Amino acid sequence: MGKSYPRIDGRLREFIERQPLFFVATAPLSGDGHVNLSPKGRSSTLAVLDELTVAYLDFGGSHAETIAHVRENKRITVMWCAFEGPPAIVRVHGTGEVVLRDDPRFAELIPHFASADGPAVRAIIVINAERITDTCGYAVPFMDYREDRDLHARYFGRKTDEEFAAYCASKDFNGTSIDGLPALPLPLPPRTA
Repeated sequence: MGKSYPRIDGRLREFIERQPLFFVATAPLSGDGHVNLSPKGRSSTLAVLDELTVAYLDFGGSHAETIAHVRENKRITVMWCAFEGPPAIVRVHGTGEVVLRDDPRFAELIPHFASADGPAVRAIIVINAERITDTCGYAVPFMDYREDRDLHARYFGRKTDEEFAAYCASKDFNGTSIDGLPALPLPLPPRTA
């Protein structure tokens, strides 16, 4: 049923790039810390950079758990499910890196997301694959994709970058995670690209 792969080859890449939804899982080192599992969407916000690297845009919100966990221990898993067509689940387990808006690599990476780049980008999360697997997905239901929700883009599209930075600073769990780990550096680094 399940199989491991040495890299994200053409077939896996095509599957990943077709999915309108993916999930990101992280956890702190502390055994009593909170595991974080986040759904991610918005078209073109994830890119397969090469056969062992994927990246996605991290947008502003009320929490920054993924950023906190990756900064603490780098562990991250990304998962995609087929909700239409043949059943499949693909996971990339690896180490993550938070590329903040003022990091010179941000300007190098952001063109991979040209059609998705927009208001409220806090960082780019880069995942270096250590284990790539697929499993059957026989129990994943069929669901129909209609369209992306545009509420996030519209809400933050009305804010200047300064207002967005103030929003980030006003949320209890942006600068520090729910477990007290350093998360998003505040004040939010200015965008250089």
